[in-house]
Amino acid sequence: MSTFSWIELFPTKLSFVIFLAYILLFVGQGILVTASQKADNQYDYNIITVVLLTEVLKLIVSTLLYCKDNSPKSLVNNIVENRKVLGLYFVPALLYCFYNNLAFVNLSVFDPTTYYLLLQLRVVVTGILFQVIFSKTLSKKQWLSLLILTFGCMLKQINFTNQEKKSFISFDIVGLNGIFILLQIFCSCLAGVYNEYLLKKQGADVNIFIQNVFMYLDSIVCNVVLLSVRVSLSSAFTYENISKVFHYKVLLVMFNNAAIGIVTSFFLKTLNSILKTFASALELVLTAILSYLFFRIAIHLNTVLAIGAVMYAVYLYSQNPVSSKASSRQSDQIALIKSEQV
Repeated sequence: MSTFSWIELFPTKLSFVIFLAYILLFVGQGILVTASQKADNQYDYNIITVVLLTEVLKLIVSTLLYCKDNSPKSLVNNIVENRKVLGLYFVPALLYCFYNNLAFVNLSVFDPTTYYLLLQLRVVVTGILFQVIFSKTLSKKQWLSLLILTFGCMLKQINFTNQEKKSFISFDIVGLNGIFILLQIFCSCLAGVYNEYLLKKQGADVNIFIQNVFMYLDSIVCNVVLLSVRVSLSSAFTYENISKVFHYKVLLVMFNNAAIGIVTSFFLKTLNSILKTFASALELVLTAILSYLFFRIAIHLNTVLAIGAVMYAVYLYSQNPVSSKASSRQSDQIALIKSEQV
């Protein structure tokens, strides 16, 4: 008989801390982005510029973390020696570029709870990609847990009361807004699984901070190209536009998003993208609870049922978690990361 195994889910204390930090940062991101909007739910700042500057911030942090125990010359040598991996990182970098910019667009249409609910559609997509890329077949119990999780997220939109005739998810999801959500979902799934593939396969022998540098260098290039297509670079960095970007609410969004990027890389290195989808589902639960505590948004029967289904799915998954075994080199890197972060 299967038993609940925290050790298989979280092999180290650090992995559990990363799991919690990942959830809290993502919940905070939805709230912070919404708080940075104007009264009409639009943005007073250029969102591509914000994403670009966030990637620059991530690059600076990753470079400093690497140079804490290594020389700048070593950083340059590693980039040159692993230029093939640097090129491969353009794939997830471009996908994350679209994902990060679409997050701002979709949060201007949907409230944070609805936004996180819709993103749960990526659960099954991630499971399929995990099988294809890592050639690992999910068991019946794992698929059942994924389906229960998806069903639990769907329950959130069902209204069991007569207080509100309007569906929780409006018809805004049909048409262009629906296309943007679906595009963000596929970008998230493809980028997350492919990034894990690079971390554990192609780039297994490359220091995780070097891999982060690769990701953020490529992301900066992708966002500069996107910014050039949408608006001219000179107009994007005028004093008026930059002053809007450096508003305290926008800075909080940038720093929180930068922290998400760093934590996500550790998440995918020490855990896996399937568990990442469950963390995303728990974000929905936590967002609903915090919305009630801070904004007095009522938690109806549909929310309670959704929470119950999601928590059961997490329990079911914990009995038979997916395990991506790391090489001895990776184990050494994880131990190094642990010593540096504690």
